Amino acid sequence: MKRRIVMSMLAGATLLASTLLGTGPAGAADVPAPAGDVPAEFGTDWHDPVTAAPPVPRPSGKSCEVTVAQAQFRDFTPYRGTYTPPGGCGDRWSKVVLRLDGKVKGRQYDRLGYLHVGGVEILRTSTPQPSPDGIEWSVEKDVTRYSDTFRTSRDVEMLIGNVVDDTYTGVLDVRVTLTFYQGRPDGKNPDRVLALDGDSALTTPRNSERILAEVYATGSGGGCEEYWYLTVPEPAPYSCRTVQGPYREVQISVDGRLAGIAAPFPTVWTGGWSNPFLWYVIPGPRALDIKPITYDLTPFAGILNDGRPHRVEVSVVGVPEGQTGWSTPVNVLLWQDEQRERVTGKLTVHRAGDLTNSSVHTPGSDHRVGTEGAHRLTVGGYVDTSRGRVRTTVSRSLDHASAHRWNDGETHDALEAVWTDDESVTVEGRTTRTRRAYTMDGTTTLGAGDRLRTVLTLGDRATVVATHGGRRTAWSRLDNSYTGDATYTANVPRDQRHAVGTTSERYRLYGSNGCYDRTLTTAQGVLTGDRRRC
Repeated sequence: MKRRIVMSMLAGATLLASTLLGTGPAGAADVPAPAGDVPAEFGTDWHDPVTAAPPVPRPSGKSCEVTVAQAQFRDFTPYRGTYTPPGGCGDRWSKVVLRLDGKVKGRQYDRLGYLHVGGVEILRTSTPQPSPDGIEWSVEKDVTRYSDTFRTSRDVEMLIGNVVDDTYTGVLDVRVTLTFYQGRPDGKNPDRVLALDGDSALTTPRNSERILAEVYATGSGGGCEEYWYLTVPEPAPYSCRTVQGPYREVQISVDGRLAGIAAPFPTVWTGGWSNPFLWYVIPGPRALDIKPITYDLTPFAGILNDGRPHRVEVSVVGVPEGQTGWSTPVNVLLWQDEQRERVTGKLTVHRAGDLTNSSVHTPGSDHRVGTEGAHRLTVGGYVDTSRGRVRTTVSRSLDHASAHRWNDGETHDALEAVWTDDESVTVEGRTTRTRRAYTMDGTTTLGAGDRLRTVLTLGDRATVVATHGGRRTAWSRLDNSYTGDATYTANVPRDQRHAVGTTSERYRLYGSNGCYDRTLTTAQGVLTGDRRRC
């Protein structure tokens, strides 16, 4: 039996983020006390999905709530509606918080979805898999940076592509709201937010002094790109093969010139690694709230500000030409110089290193593919603003190493992998360095009696340090770790699987702004521990 047969099924689902501090919990806002009794195996119901991530901080004072979308998704028909700004809270807000509430019961695969307001993607999400008796979950996200989008009436489109039939009975019932908190903005949010149109053309306001691009890059939609980190190079004997193996890199270009590189996050969806019992209560990091990759395009502002359309394109290294499987919608965030009609500038530095990508198959009774990949890019430029010349330099360095081992028939399949994405942005002597590290270490084994066991650890880590004049001015460190061990009988009806499993997540975020530390543990679908250390 090949393991891929029972791998996560996002097949055919239409594709669906947040800042470091803007990811809220999935599940109820207040988690109940852990249950005292743990069943011997999974039953027909389990605890609603929940994560250890912190809730979105909310200011005090007056607030207004607007329902953006409310729909039951049974197929691939998008919800379409109209967003209207809130009455009674003005058009300037100290914070805007998105909340998705969902419920589903019966049987259903994990599905992917998106939410667009005025063409701007404000949420990309996936869904948990339901129990026969039904589950409810929620996702919160700080969307204050999209305030420009929310100031006027806009068209709304939302889709979580789904299939409902006699076997897969789960209808996805969701409601999305925006809560606006009246107050003075902190001045950090962009003046304009643009959605890149279908032909990749971007025309910026001519007085743009800072330009960021957000890319909600997601490998999914069925096929091997859903779990790209497990692919192997041809002609290695494995069920998921690509020409170059598992190295993936998300690139953005301006008029055909490389402008940014990034490592995609290796998201594990809620049916991933052949074992949905790993994810019923605690989803993997970022699975329900997919963060965008952010690129600083300010060095290209002098080029983009000429009043003409420019091609801004996204591509994914390692995906065979002409093959689908990745979605890469782009938002462009712009800060403008109100004292200037035109901000001029120049790209002064562009150093792109050679991309290295080696994926070597070693045959044997235990096959092995070792992969190493790396890339470097530095871009720099200046803009002449009303405050004088401002120089920006952006450097990014990517590294990846993985070892994939499996036997004939793939009844034993293991991966150990690490991705690092180091970024440095310097603006007039102020430097922000971000070091991201993503880790995956897992093994799936199909043993006697078709008992399938998966043991897996995942890590999502980031360290951010800001300096000025060589002195540290701010810092933060994120360490989000997931562990799981689940076993069930494969290839039998659901009520004969006799599944058992333990999972845990520890989410630590600390630094200049304080400390947050929470650990959740489960067994057989029961929440057994909820510990806070800060």
